Order: sequence, then structure tokens, then C-alpha cells
Amino acid sequence: MTASIRVLLVDDQELFRAGVSVIVDAQDGMEVVGAAGDGLEAVRLVDELAPDVVLMDIRMPEMDGVEATRQLFLPERVARRDKALRVVVLTTFNLDDRAAMAIRHGASGFLLKDTTPVMLRDAIRTVHAGNAVLAPEDLTSLLSGQFRTRTPPPAPYLSLTEREREVFGGVARGLSNTEIAQLVFASESTVKTHVGAILRKLTLRDRVQIVVFAHEHGLVAG
Repeated sequence: MTASIRVLLVDDQELFRAGVSVIVDAQDGMEVVGAAGDGLEAVRLVDELAPDVVLMDIRMPEMDGVEATRQLFLPERVARRDKALRVVVLTTFNLDDRAAMAIRHGASGFLLKDTTPVMLRDAIRTVHAGNAVLAPEDLTSLLSGQFRTRTPPPAPYLSLTEREREVFGGVARGLSNTEIAQLVFASESTVKTHVGAILRKLTLRDRVQIVVFAHEHGLVAG
């Protein structure tokens, strides 16, 4: 039997946490393993409970969701984990600059707080699989204003093969493996293999971080 997706809820409103907990626990294949009222408690509980997915409020006392996300993805913390952690930011504002900052720090996307139970369920499953939870055009809109000064690509990027750079460009534009396969005249399984190689070479966690990397280094095709 496949293990349930372990979810940690982080929000300073107890009533909101209780409502989301009921929704998540009602889904097949996922369970709420803990809840936190601020970012400080969230960081502690992630270390203690090892959730798979964190639903992270962006605006909280003590420590907000941006800083908590940054701390959760510090290299030394990531190195101590034996499985991937995914963070979904919860916000009341669409295309929120603070949500964009959380994505830069490692979050896999954001959800509006008035999202439907079905969208919440699908988002948890989507990020657990390593994908973003917002449309590619929204991700590009979020990140386009975040990197006013872009740095040159580091050496690992220069080590990518020509085909890997083609696949990288497709991922950076938000294309699916199917769309990239058509673009580079290869099978989806071959594209998936190339994506895995890109993630390893660039030491990135998932496709969302490829998009962030591309914006940070000015590698997004117009």
C-alpha cells in the first residue's frame, strides 16, 4: 500500500487550520500530521514530524511564511532530510510579491485561501510529485519582476549537453514533458531522463526550481 502524503498546516488562524485539516483528512492517500500557528513553530515541526507537504500561510506573527520557507530550504537542513519536502504558500492575494519570494526560496507555488477542496487536494498531490501548483504564465509573471539584476549562468549550466539545454529551455517556459518531446523530437521518457540529469547537474530540487534558476540567470527565451 502506498504511504499517505503527510501534510503540515501552518496558519495563525486556528479556525482556518481546523477547516483545512478536515478537508485534507477526508482525502484518500493524505493525512494531516501537525499544525503550527507561526513560522517559528513550523520550522520546528518540520524537523520533528518530517511532513511531505507544508501548506504555509504567507502572513503570520513571529516569523512569516517567506522566512520560514527560506529556513526550511537552507542547504544544511535539506541535507539532513531523507525525503523531499514541498511547500505550498497560502495567500489572499493573486500574484503576490511575497509568494514570489517564497517560490525563490524553495516553495513549489501558491494557492489562494478561497480555493476549493478539490483544487487543494490536487495541489497537494501535484507538488508531492515535484511539479508547480500554478500555471506557467502565472509563474513567469511572478518571477519576472524578482530578478532585476541577473547573474551569469554558473559552471554546472555550461556543462549541460545541447539536448539538455533544449529541454531546460522547455521546462523554463513551463512546457510539459509531452510538449517538450514534440519540440525536440524525442520520447517523453527521454525527456524525463534529461530533466533528471538537469536537476542533478544543477543541484535543483524540482521543475519549479529550474524555472527560478532560468529567471535568476536570464535564461528564459522570449
